[in-house]
Amino acid sequence: MKQMTRAPKDDPAGSDHDGLDNNVDELTVLITAQEAYPALEQAVLDARHDISGCFRVFDLTTRLRSPAARQIGDTWFDLLLDALNRGVAIRLVVSDFDPVAAMELHRLAWRTQRQIAALRDVAPPDAQLSFRIALHDARCGLCARLAFYPMVRKKMREIVAIWSGMTVAQRLRLCMEVPRLHRQGRVDVDDQLWFPQQLAQLHPATHHQKLAVFDDEKVYIGGLDLNDRRYDTHDHARAPDQTWHDVQLIARGPVVAAAKAHLETFLDVVARKARPLPPVAGFVRTLSRRRQTAPFRLSPQNVVDEIERVHLQAIGQARHLIYLETQFLRHLPIARALARRARQVPDLRLIVVLPAAPEDVAFSDKPGLDSRFGEHQQLRAISCLRKAFGADRLVFASPVQPRKSTSDDRDALDDAPLIYVHSKVSIFDDVAAVVSSANLNGRSMRWDTEAGLHLTRKDHVAELRQRVMGVWLPQDAGPEFMDITTGFDHWKRLVGTNSALPPQHRRGFLVEYDSAAARAIATAVPGLPPEIV
Repeated sequence: MKQMTRAPKDDPAGSDHDGLDNNVDELTVLITAQEAYPALEQAVLDARHDISGCFRVFDLTTRLRSPAARQIGDTWFDLLLDALNRGVAIRLVVSDFDPVAAMELHRLAWRTQRQIAALRDVAPPDAQLSFRIALHDARCGLCARLAFYPMVRKKMREIVAIWSGMTVAQRLRLCMEVPRLHRQGRVDVDDQLWFPQQLAQLHPATHHQKLAVFDDEKVYIGGLDLNDRRYDTHDHARAPDQTWHDVQLIARGPVVAAAKAHLETFLDVVARKARPLPPVAGFVRTLSRRRQTAPFRLSPQNVVDEIERVHLQAIGQARHLIYLETQFLRHLPIARALARRARQVPDLRLIVVLPAAPEDVAFSDKPGLDSRFGEHQQLRAISCLRKAFGADRLVFASPVQPRKSTSDDRDALDDAPLIYVHSKVSIFDDVAAVVSSANLNGRSMRWDTEAGLHLTRKDHVAELRQRVMGVWLPQDAGPEFMDITTGFDHWKRLVGTNSALPPQHRRGFLVEYDSAAARAIATAVPGLPPEIV
């Protein structure tokens, strides 16, 4: 069961972090959408004045899960309509994407736009509903656009091939669902799609954050967007391509004001219309913006790197055990900082929980060059860590289901279906933790818009460790698994034993991560910035 921790009136513990402790008063840890979606629904039901949020994916046809919300209706459309009918102001930003580079994500964004338009039609005339689809303002320089021109033309040819195989009705639907395609493509008198021979704008960054603020009282934040694909339960008993493990927080305290201010200003910051807000202890961000004059640069200009900074600071202070749970571990500055600390502190141990494969590798027959380059970057980080920590101080683990799989592909590991890890949690001893939308890759650390919480109260860190780490363990796992000085040995023994057993005889969910499978497709791409993946 999820639990809430409250700030005691007088808490001398963790006095080294007093500046942060006061900014998160109450904390609720939510594991998977089974916990997070009902909590988010309740936050909407409880809202009295206003709701402000930004998500990468937000689908109003998502089914309601809690009994209280289902008294209102069946989907998030009904839930938001109820809030508007009660006079609650709603401000929502959803990420947009380039229609050539990421057509399906662009389609999802504009599907939400149509859902919001329908919501306006049935809401009261005086309903306060603000919605924006936001494409990140960063653009690649001219020379970078020239360098990527062949790759862009290849994507365009693929879209033309899709168009050619469509019926007239399907083409009309595509034009409606992918509206920004009109700006780059043309349809001739024979109803054939073509793209002019010209340099396309390239958008290297996106708004990847997932957060919402309710009545200036609480913030919902972490790695989980809103749609039915992302709904999963603690037992993950479903097809591997339908599993989704994520972590969200609901927090109260002064940190909420920082999250609200960020939501009100981040679009102006990335558009170079405003300077970034000063840092606020407990609330951490990544922000970048368009470069003014940089014809040779592919990357945006990073202006806020608080998430990377708190990671590097916490790594530099760790003494016993670091636990990382992430979709990607590709950022070499993080890996090198961990390696440096491993050499400095011989007693330091590291546990890393990763998905057995990235989503676009595990569930795709032909992973793209970006996926293969991502695997290359992750292998570099893993190699760096293995060299520094050695086999006795390091565990790389992946969660799988306790049943047999007949698949020989990357959607299975050690004869069991994978559980897809999307969470972004870092825990440092018993003194600090970060939960955010940011993966441990260069894109999240430097390019994309990200947001999270930096926790430094010991009761908050202990609660997070128990919930996040405990969910992977067997039900009879004792407190020895959570001990920061001796727990590592129990984890290492459990993961190693599980890997040697058939799925039905394993305890908990974790087996050893298989880097050999990643090495089989990993591809170096000279000249490509590592932050692109």
